[in-house]
Amino acid sequence: MSERVLDVQKVSKDYGEHVVTHALRDVSVALDAGEFAALIGPSGSGKSTLLNLIGLLDRPTSGRVVLAGCDTSALDERALTTLRGKTLGFIFQAHMLLPAFTALENVMMPAWAHQGVPDAGVRARAAAMLDDVGLEALKHRRVTDLSGGQQQRVAIARALAHRPALVLADEPTGNLDTQTSDGVFELLRRLNRELGTSFLIVTHDPRIAARCDRVIDLVDGRVRSDQRRAATPVSPPP
Repeated sequence: MSERVLDVQKVSKDYGEHVVTHALRDVSVALDAGEFAALIGPSGSGKSTLLNLIGLLDRPTSGRVVLAGCDTSALDERALTTLRGKTLGFIFQAHMLLPAFTALENVMMPAWAHQGVPDAGVRARAAAMLDDVGLEALKHRRVTDLSGGQQQRVAIARALAHRPALVLADEPTGNLDTQTSDGVFELLRRLNRELGTSFLIVTHDPRIAARCDRVIDLVDGRVRSDQRRAATPVSPPP
């Protein structure tokens, strides 16, 4: 049986006091180790809210988020930060790279922020991860000198350098052209297989969703469908 890395149990999230907005209603989602899933739904469906709760950036109004076997409802902010840093990786539509630094320095940045000056092991892991994403020759280049696709590869390396159990990717190909988007997706897919890391990918792109092993459809704050299927190759548009 696969190890469960995420268990969202009947989570609801409300905003407001006098006028209450129900962003999520009794959402339950679980992910096992190595799963590669897409989270889809129209704007306003609650995707970003759910991602924030899973990413331990916000707390649910009710329900529980269990991450890597740990019930996060029992944790204070410091413990949440520690668990987030150990267990999760984040990839965003905007690369969120620091322009004054090199690719290698950006990949080391989470460890740098956590422990101060990174040690030789952190540097070695960051360099190895850049090699894995095909950027070893560019590791000392400032990220502003890289293409959009290369910058996204740096962001992917940064998210995976500490070998997280789960990567949350929010529209990771949204700012890329079709060819570059396909390359980034195939990179995520390869790293998923080679490292056994679970991925939850928020996307509006039906081509990307169709290539995932599982598609979770969120509508009006509820899970409308949750389908596991074999990934289907999608040809580029003519």
